[in-house]
Amino acid sequence: MLADLVGFVVGVDTHKRRHTAALVAANGGLVDSLEVPATAAGYGQLLKWVEKQAEAPRAWAIEGTASYGAGLSSYLQERSEWVIEVDCPTRPARRKGGAKSDPIDAVRATREALSKDVFASPRQRGLREALRALQTTREGAVKTRTKALNQLHALVLTAPEALRATLRDCSATDLVRHCARLRRTSRRDVELATYVDLLRRIARRVLALEAEVDVYEQQIDQLTQTMAPELRDEQGVGPISAAQILISWSHPGRVRSEAAFASLAGAAPIEASSGEHTRHRLNRGGDRQLNRALHIVANNRMRHHQETREYVERRRLENKTEREIRRCLKRYLARRFFKLLERAISEQMFADAWEFAA
Repeated sequence: MLADLVGFVVGVDTHKRRHTAALVAANGGLVDSLEVPATAAGYGQLLKWVEKQAEAPRAWAIEGTASYGAGLSSYLQERSEWVIEVDCPTRPARRKGGAKSDPIDAVRATREALSKDVFASPRQRGLREALRALQTTREGAVKTRTKALNQLHALVLTAPEALRATLRDCSATDLVRHCARLRRTSRRDVELATYVDLLRRIARRVLALEAEVDVYEQQIDQLTQTMAPELRDEQGVGPISAAQILISWSHPGRVRSEAAFASLAGAAPIEASSGEHTRHRLNRGGDRQLNRALHIVANNRMRHHQETREYVERRRLENKTEREIRRCLKRYLARRFFKLLERAISEQMFADAWEFAA
């Protein structure tokens, strides 16, 4: 229990402009509370306030360490403070007297942290945060490109026949290139001139987004090769899948075991037995982006990896369905990738520390 390890816990309810902190003793009693601005000066003020009232060992239970609390978490970790990531604390229903305020939420965060045996550390910044930002921005560009393509196809369907006839049999790639080269007509047909102008603008937007996505993917490729070349060497693991695995895993020690990593990925089996029938079903919880990355790798191996294809055939003979086989593969991949990353990254960090000390 956390209460056995520290004398005080500081719970922080984070917001965009201000953070509210509650200092709670290990027995759960409230000592004091403070509100500070969400700036470097505010973080310094908060740390000095805590140091005056709570001697080490102490811990910080912070909400939103990947969003509003990211700045405070980084500030504290740089100063060797123990930071614990907590979810938004649960509170009783308001109709049953569940009060709601920033100080109350900060106290709830500390008491939830005190009741736990396992503590989550905030995700690592540095290369991992750069990779996350690239991945998120790339996904946004891909979604915008898809919307623009759908809009382009919809306009072609309703375009004047003289224009539609030249575009009807084009593939998606040819359609974008052809529309991007369209020129304004000198005719006085306002409808035709408007469609030509719109198709050209949207097609050029699609091409610009494609170029933008290519740049992001090149940067993601370079970062994943730098961070985990062993992961990239695995069959079926491309730069995008590797990026998501690294983002979710973060750093050695954040996930306590390969079983916990599988649970995080939604790849841990769930018992679904009944009577004499024993089976497991897919887990639809966890990090769905990580689950999707494992799904893509599993599908790739089922098509192109000889050992995996032999495994699939063997499981089919055992009357396993395709979904059950894929579930087993994703669980295996979660175990393999977790152990690979924990070993490889830890060895790399040790080597870097040894080189720096030498």
